[in-house]
Amino acid sequence: MFIRKNSEDIPLPRQIFATKSIDKLIADSERPEHALKKTLGPVSLTALGIGAVIGSGIFTVIGTAIGGNPEKLADWKGSPIIDLILHHGAVAGRPGAGPALAISLVLVAIVCALTGLCYAELSSMIPIAGSAYTYTYATLGELVAWIIGWDLILEYAFSNMSVSVGFAAHIVDLLDWMNIRVDPKWLSPAYLPLGLTDLGGKEIFSPGWHFGFDFPAFVVVLLLTVLLVRGISESARTNNIMVLVKIAAILLFIGFGASFIHSSNYHPFSPNGFSGVLAGGSIIFFTYIGFDSVSTASEECKNPRRDVPIGIIATLVVCTILYIGVAATLTGLVPWQTIAGDGAPVVNALKRVSLLPGAHRLHFVRLAVLLGALVGMVSSILVFQLGQARVWFAMSRDRLLPDVFSTVHSRYRTPAFATWVAGILVAIPSGLFDVGTFAEMSNIGTLFAFVLVSIGVIVLRYKDPTRHRGFRVPGGPVIPILSTLFCILLMAGLPAITWMRFFVWLVIGLCVYFFYSRKRSEFANLSR
Repeated sequence: MFIRKNSEDIPLPRQIFATKSIDKLIADSERPEHALKKTLGPVSLTALGIGAVIGSGIFTVIGTAIGGNPEKLADWKGSPIIDLILHHGAVAGRPGAGPALAISLVLVAIVCALTGLCYAELSSMIPIAGSAYTYTYATLGELVAWIIGWDLILEYAFSNMSVSVGFAAHIVDLLDWMNIRVDPKWLSPAYLPLGLTDLGGKEIFSPGWHFGFDFPAFVVVLLLTVLLVRGISESARTNNIMVLVKIAAILLFIGFGASFIHSSNYHPFSPNGFSGVLAGGSIIFFTYIGFDSVSTASEECKNPRRDVPIGIIATLVVCTILYIGVAATLTGLVPWQTIAGDGAPVVNALKRVSLLPGAHRLHFVRLAVLLGALVGMVSSILVFQLGQARVWFAMSRDRLLPDVFSTVHSRYRTPAFATWVAGILVAIPSGLFDVGTFAEMSNIGTLFAFVLVSIGVIVLRYKDPTRHRGFRVPGGPVIPILSTLFCILLMAGLPAITWMRFFVWLVIGLCVYFFYSRKRSEFANLSR
């Protein structure tokens, strides 16, 4: 065997397969200079999960999942991997799920249920910041842990950039509702690959660079960064309120929108067959990184062995019901083809329907839903930024990143430096670039993390079968294996260009590991 319970027992072979014992992980987290404040309970954890999952996905990305990304010419880069395999060639654009997105969401819910159970078992054993990164370090070794940590940095960053740009797009809709006109150069990214048009279709900016900056996207990230630096309990209380507001907005949309559903909009129900269903599920999946956010905050829980499994499972149940309700209502209100490319499909569907005779009351429902969407995105950014800083914190504490990232604020007991750096690195690109399409990068990162977590459950069952588990996945290895297979299936629904970008990011990460992190690791002596 290459691996024992701690670094002193490891004979030598190779550092990259060295694992960190669970006991040592827990002991390191309890050192005063690295200890985080424990304030969270099951309600706050569930709210954190809902805050992450119910955000830009349900208000923005759901339009792309339904309508797809239609193109006139076949292009292998934009074609899902599964289509390249099954059709032996490129297809024209990414197919939309149409009204069958409800089936996509059921598929996603099944995958998330399987993976969520795996997360619950590991988090009940290893209640440490870092989530999938930490679990992998304890099961699959240092190199794989570095890869997943590097992957988590990618998915959290691009998720928040996408959400921030979506937030700014809804600010524009709010100003439109109030008939307030602001120079669009201060409400849109400096780089617009598709240009910018007004509500009447007139071009404001041609594709490419223009003089401007997306201030709403930039400011919201910085304000939430300040809140996160102040403390997790303050952040959790704020998030709890925002979660209640956006759930109310979603229920309002479903309740009022159901009265204006036209059954003809459900035909054809699955316009692009299984390929569209799979692509829709793959696109919407990135929002379910909320599971990772719940487990990332486990070190700040009062009773993580009990509360984290509750938070994960409750998040899954609530979010799946809300997503299916919105998808069914949205595709019943307007033809699914009109949703493609819409940056605010839920709000704009209400706007179109409110112009119909007898639907004037939807004008104010639109405002309420719009405000709820804004609040929803704010809470998503809050949770994603919290999770990103905790991953950096955990990797720094393991000496894979510079020590400064694991410093804890003397008063607030939060990883202040990591939080500030994460905030700045997300805020500036959000103001400069149109990064909504990078949701796909978050998707593949999330699914990859889920695969490794599922494998980690099987590995720990073999390596450490007697360790106490506050929660145990039923059915032996069946659920972890199914979780792994389903995640790989959803990854196959992502475009080829997304896979290429993902591999490029991993290559960069491997260079950082072999030329820097490996030499600083506590296992560095193994390679000498």
